[in-house]
Amino acid sequence: MASKSPSSKARLAKVFGAVNIGSFRISAMIMGETESGDLIVLGSGHRASQGIKRGYVTDMRAATYAIRDAVERAEKNAGQSVQSVWMACAGAGLGSQVSKVEIEIGGRRIEEEDVEQLLLAARDTIQPDGRTVLHAQPACYTLDGAHGVANPRGLHAERLGVDVHVMLADGAPVRNLMEAVQSAHLDVEAVVAAPLAAGYACLSSEERDLGVALVEIGADVTNVSVFAGGMLLGLKALPMGSGEITDAVASAFGIRRFQAERLKCVSGSAIASPSDHREMIPVNGPNDGWEDETSGPVARGADDKNRIPRAELVSVVTQQLAELTKEIGRALKEMGFSGSRAGQVVLTGGGAELAGLAEFTQSALGMPVRIGRAPSLTGLPEAHATPGFATLAGLCLYAADDPVDIRSIGERYSTSHGFAGVPGSFAVGRLFRALKEYF
Repeated sequence: MASKSPSSKARLAKVFGAVNIGSFRISAMIMGETESGDLIVLGSGHRASQGIKRGYVTDMRAATYAIRDAVERAEKNAGQSVQSVWMACAGAGLGSQVSKVEIEIGGRRIEEEDVEQLLLAARDTIQPDGRTVLHAQPACYTLDGAHGVANPRGLHAERLGVDVHVMLADGAPVRNLMEAVQSAHLDVEAVVAAPLAAGYACLSSEERDLGVALVEIGADVTNVSVFAGGMLLGLKALPMGSGEITDAVASAFGIRRFQAERLKCVSGSAIASPSDHREMIPVNGPNDGWEDETSGPVARGADDKNRIPRAELVSVVTQQLAELTKEIGRALKEMGFSGSRAGQVVLTGGGAELAGLAEFTQSALGMPVRIGRAPSLTGLPEAHATPGFATLAGLCLYAADDPVDIRSIGERYSTSHGFAGVPGSFAVGRLFRALKEYF
């Protein structure tokens, strides 16, 4: 499937390509930035995933074909091609850590060179322990231990510090993902951790500052991350997702996976209703290849018209959801997001599109829960303004923001760019370039 955005007469200064490689689908988006700084979705497309399982490449040829196909669909609708893309990574053993560094200033005025010295010192503290560093980004600065400083230039302090967020991944799986993209005749601008991209789309800067949990429910992986102080503080990947619900439905009724997926999406719900017992839903769809909805293999427990009570479907769905939310709650507790330190939980990803999920999760976790979607972007098709495409849209927003990576600081550091006016970030232009240099 593909979606086309309305054309715009605005002159584009930049064009970004993004691809999100999931186990259920592979999606691509092309976004333009006008000369005035406005962002426009030029085209987007997606297709069923192939050769990918739990964020890992399992079949290079199949994955390459699917990536190329998804990007070509987006290119067709955008009316232009892209040579490079920003790529999201949801699996590959993602891990997160925060490094804190301070240098002595001696009470004088902080200059640009002091900030560069601090970031160079922070770079030397990164300890990947044999893993690949995806990001190493300054999140916020401190003056004499006081947090919340966005721009320390021109201020006086005895000590200047910085909190650096480092995102790690296993090297080989990331290289396989990159190779699949490169084999599709595309350069990789950068590999971005999916939770960071999803956070750009679904979370406000205030939420990231005050504290929020983001739960991205994919088909095979659920990423549970906690943000506070403007940065991602903790991350845990659960090897389970909405695909387990589909498999449970297929097993319970003895039907094919594609039938179970449709039942889950069309008639499934996380909340039971008194009318569910009276509502009978057909197992077969009009496009399943049978003569009509009553023909084809008969589901276990179906009536003479091959229909099942909706109550039984909802029961299977909620049983699986109970397992998933139990693991989500455990992960949040391990990261200290519980009790008085808990707050808003935001659900996103394709699995978050299940009816009634926010209410179910709120009851199970005992925390306020909302569904996270991509913000309203010019040209974003309605079909892609859903939780399942939030990470993809966030990837484009991340590319447009292009936060600095401290590994780029040094001879490529440019004082002319200065500090961005975005709280909690330090941007010095498009320096986040050469991820491949660090493999």
